[in-house]
This record gives sequence, C-alpha cells and structure tokens, in this order.
Amino acid sequence: MIVSPCISICKTDPQTGYCYGCGRNNEEKKMWKLEETSDEWKKSNLTDIQARLGGWQLESFKESYNHKVENGISLYKKNLIK
Repeated sequence: MIVSPCISICKTDPQTGYCYGCGRNNEEKKMWKLEETSDEWKKSNLTDIQARLGGWQLESFKESYNHKVENGISLYKKNLIK
C-alpha cells in the first residue's frame, strides 16, 4: 500500500491550485481516494509532487511524509496531540 501524501496541512494556493502541504491539486487528491487508482500512478504522482515543491517546502514535506510512512501519523498531527 502506498501512503497518501497528505500531511494534514490542507490549504490550497489560489494561484497554482496546489496544496501548500502536499503539493497536490484537487484532481490528484480525488484520484488517491479511488479504489481503482494503481500503485504505479500513486508512485508517479509522488514523484510529480516532489518535482513541483522546492526549498524548505520540499524538505518539510519529505520529513513529514517519511514520518507518516514510518509512524502512521504526520508530524503536524503528532505535534497537535502533544
């Protein structure tokens, strides 16, 4: 199973249409939820997301996403629980 790139920072940039947290657009978010969406598409989308993010935003995404993959919860949600 490929873990969703959502890192719980759900706010869309009005100019680009991409989420500030995960870098996806609304269509990509819908695709992740569909049962028939293939793992190949998800892997490709993760690559696309990281290509469109840059600098601190990319580093922050990678850190939070890796934490979510390893621990089942994004860093943002983990910090809310504290």
